Amino acid sequence: MEMATTTFCSSSSFSIPNPNPRTNASSSSLPLSKQLFGFSLPSSSTAKTTTLKLRSRNPTSFTPTPIKCSVSEATEAAAPVEKKKLMRRSDIRNIAIVAHVDHGKTTLVDSMLRQAKVFRDNQVVQERIMDSNDIERERGITILSKNTSITYKDSKINIIDTPGHSDFGGEVERILNMVEGILLVVDSVEGPMPQTRFVLKKALEFGHAVVVVVNKIDRPSARPDFVINSTFELFIELNATDEQCDFQAIYASGIKGKAGLSADNLSDDLGPLFEAIMRCIPGPAIEDGALQMLATNIEYDEHKGRIAIGRLHAGELRKGMDVKVCTSEDSCRFAKVSELFVYEKFNRVSVDSVKAGDICAVCGINDIQIGETIADKTLGKPLPAIRVEEPTVKMAFAINTSPFVGREGKYVTSRNLRDRLSRELERNLAMKVEDGETADTFIVSGRGTLHITILIENMRREGFEFMVGPPKVINKRVNDKLLEPYEIATVEVPEEHMGPVVELLGKRRGQMIDMQGLGSEGTNLIKYKIPTRGLLGLRNAILTASRGTAILNTIFDSYGPWAGDMSTRDLGSLVAFEGGTSTSYALSSSQDRGQLFIGPGVDVYKGQIVGIHQRSGDLSLNVCKKKAATNIRSNKEQSVILDTPLDYSLDDCIEYIQEDELVEVTPSSIRMCKNPKFSKKSSR
Repeated sequence: MEMATTTFCSSSSFSIPNPNPRTNASSSSLPLSKQLFGFSLPSSSTAKTTTLKLRSRNPTSFTPTPIKCSVSEATEAAAPVEKKKLMRRSDIRNIAIVAHVDHGKTTLVDSMLRQAKVFRDNQVVQERIMDSNDIERERGITILSKNTSITYKDSKINIIDTPGHSDFGGEVERILNMVEGILLVVDSVEGPMPQTRFVLKKALEFGHAVVVVVNKIDRPSARPDFVINSTFELFIELNATDEQCDFQAIYASGIKGKAGLSADNLSDDLGPLFEAIMRCIPGPAIEDGALQMLATNIEYDEHKGRIAIGRLHAGELRKGMDVKVCTSEDSCRFAKVSELFVYEKFNRVSVDSVKAGDICAVCGINDIQIGETIADKTLGKPLPAIRVEEPTVKMAFAINTSPFVGREGKYVTSRNLRDRLSRELERNLAMKVEDGETADTFIVSGRGTLHITILIENMRREGFEFMVGPPKVINKRVNDKLLEPYEIATVEVPEEHMGPVVELLGKRRGQMIDMQGLGSEGTNLIKYKIPTRGLLGLRNAILTASRGTAILNTIFDSYGPWAGDMSTRDLGSLVAFEGGTSTSYALSSSQDRGQLFIGPGVDVYKGQIVGIHQRSGDLSLNVCKKKAATNIRSNKEQSVILDTPLDYSLDDCIEYIQEDELVEVTPSSIRMCKNPKFSKKSSR
């Protein structure tokens, strides 16, 4: 196992010429890496040979064999059986880079692009070039998967950067249909995290080759041996085959652009990583037969219309070709390919034809949907449709009914709202939209609160004005038993704040399943199984309890028995009972009742939430009251000192609201208010 943590290759034995007989086995890491990557070694007739064994499947065989990854061996062994139907292209590699959020995969892609000479030497390139979306750059996370390609030793490597947050797991599931292998990027301190597990599980189900990249190896508290062993245990837990468990491990620093076969001996560039991709990840399998291409992703261009992106499974696709677009055997329609693109470096390049195995973009089919197959006009058959996991959280979207409706937004009607949500469904397979109780209400279901929040933020920036209700979990009833979704919550928290965080998770029906120290930084990693209901509004509460030092990560686990009632918010709201403009005079007395969301000079309306009450239950107050202007008072004006109001983001507001509250979303403002429907019910 000691040796397995270094290279995880499965050849029965191999020999290394050793010019110095006194050198021990541990010092052979440099000659090993040189032999792996094509450097010649000094040979001598008197040189002795050191033989190292790795998981020998045949103990009696000592024949020297070249070092290869087990996945490549398995593929080659299976090739003679399937030779009639299946071939592999050796000049292309299709890979997806997957990782838990903030483990550095987008930064690693930046370094790969630079070293593959995608950019000019004097070209100014922004950081995280693949995160081109405004929201992605603001939040520092990848939301949409993106394609690029590099050329290495006359071979083309198609690279797909994927989201790292579990709420966008549907995007990752689709992308795995396009590739033959993945680079699993793992932080050198944190090790495998919830999203690492989810992505790896899906990749192993597809039978993909896996190269594990231990990133951020230059961190002071890096613990590569622990990370490799934890990753190996994760493979075992996920029922990986022997061949998949013999993964290749590469140690890298994405920000410095260095990689190597051992943590202590990094190369000056990412050469070892590129070599591992070429050696360990097989070329795309090509089926003999008629044209087949699965539309895995959709983009939209103002001039070209809808663009379908996917991998060509069989045949050849040509510009101007008549094709058949199929959802199933029975439902097919005819179309014509107007333009054809492949990915070269950081651009889409127009081509006349694409052969099987490559990833391409197709224009001209204006009604194509994700999951449909572009097939030969006469002989083509549809490929299996893409399936993603079911959503677990839902929120109600409705038209804006506040007194300020139409002041800031461009699209305010239910028809605008319905059209926009329908367009989102075309691209976002993990999301569902249903009609609500009234004609102007829609129920939007997603993989998590962040999944739906990103949609709300995009719509807000497009000029939409609407209201959203609090997130609710989607329960199931099986055999007359009520089941609710459970998630695995992982919290990194300094030791001095462990008590309040553990107490908070316990109140929300969480069950601790693991606790361990994290490196030498005095940080603990605690893992809980907790109902999804308990996670609603938890992020802000944990930040408050840990003074902003805790990091919370969650991922869906399974459906389990109903955990019982729980309280997610102890404090009530401060509600304005009169409309107008807030004044310093009124706010000075109101701030004694709790923390305010607004400052002076802000327009408010009746029913708007203006702060957090310091006790349970709501409190109505007047924040627009003005000081009486009479000539009786001759004293000098008293100066009013106001506390800084709380600045809540869209995510914070959605976490804060409860059943009888709404968030009003406009292009320039985010306000919270009481739901008038509930106030009518209570008044009755």
